[in-house]
Amino acid sequence: MLEWYYYLLLVAVGFAVGFINTVAGGGSLLSLPTLIFLGLPAAVANGTNRVAIVVQTAMSTAGFKSKGVSTYPFNVYLGFASFLGSIIGAYIAVDINGETFNRILSIVMLAVVFIIVFTPKMRSEHMEERLTGKYLWVSVVVFFLFGIYGGFINAGLGFLMMLFNHYYNRMNLVRSNATKVVVVFIYMLSALAVFALNDKVNWKMGLILAIGNGSGAWVASRFSVQKGDGFIKTFLVVVVVIMAIKLWFIDQ
Repeated sequence: MLEWYYYLLLVAVGFAVGFINTVAGGGSLLSLPTLIFLGLPAAVANGTNRVAIVVQTAMSTAGFKSKGVSTYPFNVYLGFASFLGSIIGAYIAVDINGETFNRILSIVMLAVVFIIVFTPKMRSEHMEERLTGKYLWVSVVVFFLFGIYGGFINAGLGFLMMLFNHYYNRMNLVRSNATKVVVVFIYMLSALAVFALNDKVNWKMGLILAIGNGSGAWVASRFSVQKGDGFIKTFLVVVVVIMAIKLWFIDQ
């Protein structure tokens, strides 16, 4: 049994994660280490985190839709491709050694920091989108591969999805995020099912974390995604580096 204030910590971390995931991505780089530090085995932390992400993406999808932002049916095509890929990734994740998982996660964290720091600044002006023909099929293949990674760890994937949709499909930041949250919601259902069937989910901690994730996602989806982005990235880089170093040396 955890002390009551740890549950408050989960809600607080969840709010930050939901906000960061919706505005940019990479929030799981905070929630996954937090769950591990609170005593969950790596595979269970990975599965438990999926509960909160399902709630988070449902809330952020509703928030974006309430503002009239939707990329249907493009987002559904990408979501279905990711759904299939995530089944593969989740089955890999449920059997992985805990120490190996922590090492992989720490490397992923540092790789995402590198991408955040060195990716050119996103432009916000209107661009002609490329959502059909060969651009659709290439996107479907890429998101199938994203789905494998998402089913395996998911940490930092939202940010990579956003970058791909922006630079390849030429979506602005708002529509990239709106697409991302729908895709993640769809493929996260299959990943969560795999973890649950393999008894790798702590439902109590997952639902408490989900309270924060959902709240943060709703606020972020209705907030101007142009504001505070630089601060969030700076905050994420600092925290991710610290947690990556600690995860690398944590004992199983």
